[in-house]
Amino acid sequence: MSEQKQPQQHVVIVGAGMAGVQTAVALREQGFTGPVTLIGAEPHQPYDRPPLSKAILLGKAEDSAFEIDFEDLGIELRLGLDVTGLRAADHEIDTEAGPVAYDTLVVATGAHPVTLPGAEGVPGVHLLRTLDDAVRLGPVLERRHSVVVVGAGWIGAEFATAAREAGCAVTVVEAADRPLAGALPVEVTAPMAEWYGANGAELLTHARVLTVEPGTPGRVVLADGRELPADAVVVGIGARPATGWLTGSGIALDQSGAVTADDRLRTSLPDVYAVGDCASFPSARYGERLLVHHWDNALQGPRAVAAAITGAGDAPYDPVPYFWSEQFGRFVQYAGHHADADELLWRGDPADEAWSVLWLRAGVPVALLAVGRPRDLAQGRKLIEAAVPVDPERAADPSVPLKAAVR
Repeated sequence: MSEQKQPQQHVVIVGAGMAGVQTAVALREQGFTGPVTLIGAEPHQPYDRPPLSKAILLGKAEDSAFEIDFEDLGIELRLGLDVTGLRAADHEIDTEAGPVAYDTLVVATGAHPVTLPGAEGVPGVHLLRTLDDAVRLGPVLERRHSVVVVGAGWIGAEFATAAREAGCAVTVVEAADRPLAGALPVEVTAPMAEWYGANGAELLTHARVLTVEPGTPGRVVLADGRELPADAVVVGIGARPATGWLTGSGIALDQSGAVTADDRLRTSLPDVYAVGDCASFPSARYGERLLVHHWDNALQGPRAVAAAITGAGDAPYDPVPYFWSEQFGRFVQYAGHHADADELLWRGDPADEAWSVLWLRAGVPVALLAVGRPRDLAQGRKLIEAAVPVDPERAADPSVPLKAAVR
């Protein structure tokens, strides 16, 4: 183990979401004793995001604050503070309350939801990214309003699920030809599209929103002239890295606006790291740069950053991406990255409640989607991590445990 940086080193973390909080905690867990400052734009105690589209939205929980004693860990919290710039030559960031000096900076500012053009500021139009968003949407569900959801991605499906559970009339409009069009191939999304109607939600594909008109109720006007009544409109059409504050800093960004970190999550600027939704990293495992907007990346990446800062380790960050989604009574899990797979195997019938899909490249598992089959996910994830080839015939038999399909 290499020597740690001296205790007087001041680590400043910008962003108090999962990635920022876990970086601060990991620093302490790995023995860092110097000052740590965690800066968050929101005034709330740092909180976890997955419950926003579930328990908090449905009024089953008031908040999802992390159960972390920041004071006991010696982590200074500065909340409700916007960071406006980075001056790397001075080792300072600019904030609304004045400059903050750092020895090491961690950028963990996450992502902003993409807004619907022309709908910004229209009464009754909502995003679902923050605790305040979830609090504003709670009464919509309580009053069983009619809801139009724009976007049939992960967040759209999760909100539609919660709204149906609350008794709302739900219509989901998707510009593409199917849900999750950017995430999964058509043969996998086809059975998932059936879940909407089976749960009382109407799914409209090839449907582009032209305008949203406020009123009681308001209306969503589609490009083909159809009009949908809506007491509330919820927009879930993606997210972009929240890196606008880095403009002019000299830090390297990609076309999406993500910080281009290296395989140790170091940025192009000295003593500056980036982690979570705002940063892409090169994956040797998959041979391409990945931008992973999921909870597990915001949990795993901080450990790598803390290890690099403290000198506790120097392994490249090359995870098997993982996420889960709860929608329409199903627990959906995904591990890996299937973009360059050359074979797709079904495990089970997609018309059933539980099934899985395994992607192979040259006979080696690279990704797996499991619907109600957590054992497949657990075993498949290990096979992906180990990069061991499987027998395709056995791997396609849902009665054979995946670990028993290894060649």
